[in-house]
Amino acid sequence: MTPANYKQIVLNSRPEGEIEPTTFRTETLPLDLKPGADEVLVQVTWMSVDPGMRSFIREKGGYMAPVKIGEVMRSNGLGVVVQAGSQSTHPVGQLVAGSFGWTEFALMKAAEVQTITVPKGAEPLDFLYTLGLSGLSAYFGLKKICDLKPGEKLVVSGAAGSVGSIACQLGKQAGATVYAIAGSQDKCDWLETELGADKAFNYKSPTFVEEFKKMGYVDVYFDNVGGDILDLVLSQLNKGARIALCGAISQYNASTPKGLQNYLYLIFQRAKIEGFLIFDYAAEFPAAREELTKGLLDGSIKGKFHIVEGLEQAPSALSLLFSGGNTGKLVVKVSDEPKL
Repeated sequence: MTPANYKQIVLNSRPEGEIEPTTFRTETLPLDLKPGADEVLVQVTWMSVDPGMRSFIREKGGYMAPVKIGEVMRSNGLGVVVQAGSQSTHPVGQLVAGSFGWTEFALMKAAEVQTITVPKGAEPLDFLYTLGLSGLSAYFGLKKICDLKPGEKLVVSGAAGSVGSIACQLGKQAGATVYAIAGSQDKCDWLETELGADKAFNYKSPTFVEEFKKMGYVDVYFDNVGGDILDLVLSQLNKGARIALCGAISQYNASTPKGLQNYLYLIFQRAKIEGFLIFDYAAEFPAAREELTKGLLDGSIKGKFHIVEGLEQAPSALSLLFSGGNTGKLVVKVSDEPKL
């Protein structure tokens, strides 16, 4: 049965540093959304929670325009079409993905949502992790930016997160020696015993820097955190090293990101450092997903979901990313799939 009302979470104020209790507010609205001819009404079932979302609420934004005060907080998610306009190619009952935002129901242009066909042996949630932007970021970062080769030494920071965990496994598949960096011993144990990292370092350990330097020099660095760890890795580069800047979660809450001290090593070692956005490779998504699906189905790519229940818990879920409170892919369950 369709409810009479639905909830959405909007941006209430812009935090200077960490997300505050007043950053977002919940609104309850009548569910009177009616799709036009080229629109669909989607009941949101799952929402992805990602570090880059912090840039959406900065005044100057980031790789996308900032969310305006009073607007629904932006996020990717999964849902089911519950009403469809006459020109929609998505029928009622179709599982779809899109940028629905923090809401229980979203009225969308049909062209702005993507049909999801779940491979046998997979599940819909995989399209927010291994088969979604997380897996694709790891895939293209290693292949296109880093050009990772067998026998090379790969370091991955934020390795217990959704992108880092896939990058570690793809690195092993490529024949690299994989060194992971995470923020707790439990995460390090998971990376070594479950995901196959050759060595995982706890950056909160008082002996981290000493232990890391004993590892030797690095050929490829997949960076998800920025800040001090990026600066440390710069001092440990091999000649011709490549660094992919995927994220900088340690700096997202800072009003002024910390500058680098060891950048001269890029010159000394003729190394490359390059940022990238996954959307630049959209034309290659199908081929990448086909390869990632093989790893998912044969068990060579594993993962772990950290599930938070309920739309209203989305703000606290986002904060978890910056406290290190999640392992694997962080998602919010908004609703069960409707029975249509």
